[in-house]
Amino acid sequence: MILLGGKNATEKDSVGAVVRASGHATLLHCYQCGKCTAGCPLAFGMDYNPNQIIRLLQLGRMKQVLGSRAIWICAGCWTCTTRCPCSIDIARVMDSLRVIARREGQTAQGRDVASFNDLFLQSVRRYGRVFELSVVLGLNVRRRRLFHDADLGRFMLARGKLRFTAEKIKGVKEVRRLFSRQGAPVRTRKERVKE
Repeated sequence: MILLGGKNATEKDSVGAVVRASGHATLLHCYQCGKCTAGCPLAFGMDYNPNQIIRLLQLGRMKQVLGSRAIWICAGCWTCTTRCPCSIDIARVMDSLRVIARREGQTAQGRDVASFNDLFLQSVRRYGRVFELSVVLGLNVRRRRLFHDADLGRFMLARGKLRFTAEKIKGVKEVRRLFSRQGAPVRTRKERVKE
């Protein structure tokens, strides 16, 4: 079924999913002033600027949006959100788009970002804070480039910026409880080995 503007029914439903996930029915109120893009510190590296992402959503171009690098490059700094005269929470829309893209398996443009996100959260779950060496090594293994940025690692180790062992915080159990509340159960090493 083709709708007005070349949108088919499934694309329209997908845009509705973004509206529901981000909690912003005002997405359609964007009049493309460009303030979000003007303030975005990472717009230079995006294939579509934040206002263009919103416009693509308005046009129902969900596949194009989910396939873009922009949703993965967004740092979630909220500059766009604070600048928007229509009070659209663009940072939250970008977060929702990343969640939808991962759920639909469309992370090709942000494969490294998605891997980094997984490893980062896994580290926080396990230690209560990020263990940088584990995240970087895990990312290099997933990329199949084991010694990528090894020269930077050596520099950081020499300066004491990187540690070989993880430091746990005092409230690791509380952090794990937060993850489990969000539907991300934390398994112990023994539980993972049993599977």
